[in-house]
Amino acid sequence: MTGVRADGELVVGLGISLTAESPDPVRLGRMAEERGFESFLLPEHTHIPLDSGNGPDGRPLTPEHSGSLDPFVALAAMAAGTERLLVGTGICLVTQRDPIVTAKETATLDHVSGGRFLFGVGAGWNRAELRNHGTDPATRFAVMRERVEAITRIWTEDEASYHGEHVSFDALWSWPKPVRKPHPPILVGGNGPTVIDRVLAYGDEWMPMGVDESFGPRFEELHRRAAEAGRTVGITAGGIGADPRRFDWLARAGVHRALHWLPNGPTDVVERAMDACADAVGTYRRAGS
Repeated sequence: MTGVRADGELVVGLGISLTAESPDPVRLGRMAEERGFESFLLPEHTHIPLDSGNGPDGRPLTPEHSGSLDPFVALAAMAAGTERLLVGTGICLVTQRDPIVTAKETATLDHVSGGRFLFGVGAGWNRAELRNHGTDPATRFAVMRERVEAITRIWTEDEASYHGEHVSFDALWSWPKPVRKPHPPILVGGNGPTVIDRVLAYGDEWMPMGVDESFGPRFEELHRRAAEAGRTVGITAGGIGADPRRFDWLARAGVHRALHWLPNGPTDVVERAMDACADAVGTYRRAGS
């Protein structure tokens, strides 16, 4: 039962909304690595304003939104307890973060993990949360692009500078640089109508959530447009159930990573869900062998 890919096969990773009541990230990471999962991603909310309303899918917000652990602290702990597991943000709300500080945090995490960091980014859906961080929701996509571009400059240039409408700084020094070259993969989250434009502009992968077979034409569009630009762009499909048939369809649709979201709860609840997913991956692998 393994989620680790052979060449050309789908890889399977995990995600969970960690809170103070969750299993500790060191143990979670070890459990995932023991079962052969390729990666573990954590989301981010600094806080939830009381006037936020419901979530993006219309459902009420839960304690997992307001109580989520800081992803970089938790991922550092997870990386320290593992050897091969990739660790990443799913997603980091760069629209709510200082780009110079975030460049330092992400490069440090990639350094201490030995180059195992995946940088999932997003613009954010909670408009009240964005406003509390001084970001106008109407400009969030432009802000995201400039902050990601600025972070990439700091990662890759010895004397980095950036001058945009929303981010501007003169030449600076900042080390460490990431271990991964040229830099950690940037996974652009989102399902909206213009997300492929953003992926091609400054991302390495697209990371949509709640993926089903209706995404097939959009996957084809991304691969076609990337090929026209002389690029190869990956797809991490998030919110995937533990279903061997879904894994098979994703692989055939050109997806290279499936991300299965675990329920939050006591260790035994999380472990059972992880085992069920590992069993489904094993069934998928055996069917293709």
